[in-house]
Amino acid sequence: MDLNERLKPVAERFEAHPDRHPDWTWEDVLACLAGREDLVESLLAMEETGGEPDLIACEPFRRAFFADMSPETPAGRRSLCYDREARLGRKKFPPETSVEEMCQAMGTRLMSIDMYLTLQLLENLDLKTSSWLKTPAAVRELGGAVFGDYRYGQAFIYHNGADAYYKSRGFRSFIYLSD
Repeated sequence: MDLNERLKPVAERFEAHPDRHPDWTWEDVLACLAGREDLVESLLAMEETGGEPDLIACEPFRRAFFADMSPETPAGRRSLCYDREARLGRKKFPPETSVEEMCQAMGTRLMSIDMYLTLQLLENLDLKTSSWLKTPAAVRELGGAVFGDYRYGQAFIYHNGADAYYKSRGFRSFIYLSD
């Protein structure tokens, strides 16, 4: 199967949302992905877990990247503690993996607070769910982790214990299109 066939849902989404990447064509994307099976596999993992990845290449971002743009947090990435330490520290019912472990397995990066808030200006995400976000080290050292959502007409950033997990909380990730 050629690259275009493998990425058909991503290509269709790309064509449906030109405002997210006004100066790019799908051929530009394919040229960047050519010979980069690692990026293709990460993109497919994002798609397979419900992230609905699309290229973001517009102001104010300086680098092109694929980000999870599903309206709600990706369904295949919910009910996870923040990281391995939090997961293993749970006394009861630890999930099988964590946000950071899953990002590593997928070859993606966890979305930062700033990236999440900026994407919320482009499109409102997480109106019924929430998404874990890259947590500052100082917060994590104290046992916490941060997440975001969109309610009451604006994006919010909150905190929770890193060992918490909920069926309505997942995570959003991204990959840069080039190194």
